[in-house]
Amino acid sequence: MWRRFCLLLLLVFGFGAQTHAGYLLVPMDQNQSNHLKAYGLAYWVLGFDTDIYWLLNYRGGAFMFKANPDFEAECRIRGISFESIADAKSTQILAELSAPDVNMDAVKLEKQPRIAVYSPPGKQPWDDAVTLVLTYAEIPYDVIYDEEVIGGELPTYDWLHLHHEDFTGQYG
Repeated sequence: MWRRFCLLLLLVFGFGAQTHAGYLLVPMDQNQSNHLKAYGLAYWVLGFDTDIYWLLNYRGGAFMFKANPDFEAECRIRGISFESIADAKSTQILAELSAPDVNMDAVKLEKQPRIAVYSPPGKQPWDDAVTLVLTYAEIPYDVIYDEEVIGGELPTYDWLHLHHEDFTGQYG
């Protein structure tokens, strides 16, 4: 009787652990219902000290990270398509991408970048496609202009977007 009980526990907990969804895969191909929000989700997840793999040339540049009920809930709230996958599947994907004969790679994202947009004061988010996308994706950014650049603030940012109209001459 004791042996049967131990075997039952092994079957339930042993095999259950193998099929457990250890990762979330956020596809960026035609299966994604909200591409821009998915970028914002990746940014948001990085705020929880969770590493994300950006799977270049795999399912449209999918994101993959450790499963968490809060992350799943956020996907649902933002209308983002995702798949729960087992640890073994995530390992298989990373191995596939690291093969030397494929044009794919996994880039490990580790921290939220601090983003700035170089734009004159008073511009609205819809005045520039990048600020419009960042706002919609819920990715925070600062607007900086000459005063901030001259004041030495530029090195405090990880990424800078230059407002396009400043260089095209379309406004005079």
